[in-house]
Amino acid sequence: MTHLTYGDPIPEDFFDGARSRILDLQRDNGAIPWYDGGVIDPWNHTEAAMGLTVIGEVERARLAFRYLMETQLKDGSWWGQLGSAVPFDEDDHYTGGDEGAGKPIRDTNFTAYIATGAWHHYLITRDKQWLGTIWPHVEAAMQFVVAHQSPHGDIRWAANDPHTPEDDSLITGSSSIYKSLECAIHIAQELGKSSHDWAAARTRLGEALRDKPHRFDRTWESKARYSMDWYYPVLAGVITGEAARRRLASKWDIFVAEGKGCRCVLDQPWVTVAESAELVMALLVAGERQKAEALLSWQHQWRADCGAYWMGYQFVENVAWPAEKPAWTAAAVILATDAVTGATPASRLFAERTLAEAAE
Repeated sequence: MTHLTYGDPIPEDFFDGARSRILDLQRDNGAIPWYDGGVIDPWNHTEAAMGLTVIGEVERARLAFRYLMETQLKDGSWWGQLGSAVPFDEDDHYTGGDEGAGKPIRDTNFTAYIATGAWHHYLITRDKQWLGTIWPHVEAAMQFVVAHQSPHGDIRWAANDPHTPEDDSLITGSSSIYKSLECAIHIAQELGKSSHDWAAARTRLGEALRDKPHRFDRTWESKARYSMDWYYPVLAGVITGEAARRRLASKWDIFVAEGKGCRCVLDQPWVTVAESAELVMALLVAGERQKAEALLSWQHQWRADCGAYWMGYQFVENVAWPAEKPAWTAAAVILATDAVTGATPASRLFAERTLAEAAE
């Protein structure tokens, strides 16, 4: 297993397979589906774009961001999971009616993630003109997201459409939004724009995630069996320091399979590479560098012969499962490796909280 630590150079050909996988999946219009024949969603698409930026594929990353700019809806949101048994034209535009089964959702977390991708891209390229070009799209997206914040601080999981009536919030999604607000504020400050409302929204969201657990999973079954609900508040910087270390220690033994990785769900013998890579970054935020380096080193055994990463591994049956190599899985490992080694100027973004809350 390859064991990398801070300051280590990433071997020149280390991510050739991951690079080829993302580039092969990317369409001419910039869209990056999950895998061959898979759906497209704004969050995983943006994750893949960030992976491209880290490995030097700046123009292909910008093509991906251009796709986001061209497909953004008038209210600042995006449809989720384009192509998932839903009618779309060849340019990935929804062609169905206003209501009905199968219509995609307008997810607040998916919408917010453009801010994280844009700030990450700027940290590496330092292209302020490009940042100014994407700014109106970031601003519209974040306005959509903040408009769905409740008086209690939590943010509704999706737009209040007829087919998404649940007035509820998700811990993982809200944590990711917290990080996206951090990035949106950085962008606004860099461009001399106002960010006061976003800073206040981020503070309220952080307070809700830390102190108001009753505001999440109110109308559906708890998502606590999913590892992301465990580590995402740490990864996003909602919980830091000793509290973060306690949180990760509290469920380490039930979610982490030694020598393999992080389970997706606690009751299945299935480690997933993307979740493992995200946990690597959460460990860095918590100051647990040795654990982060070890966990990252375990992931490289789940590479296919082509060098791309399998989605996960079922370790009772000893098979890669499902037999897919998603673009976002490759990107997650690239981002985690950057965070561990400090290879790019964006490496700190997912290794620490880079902005205090407004009241701090």
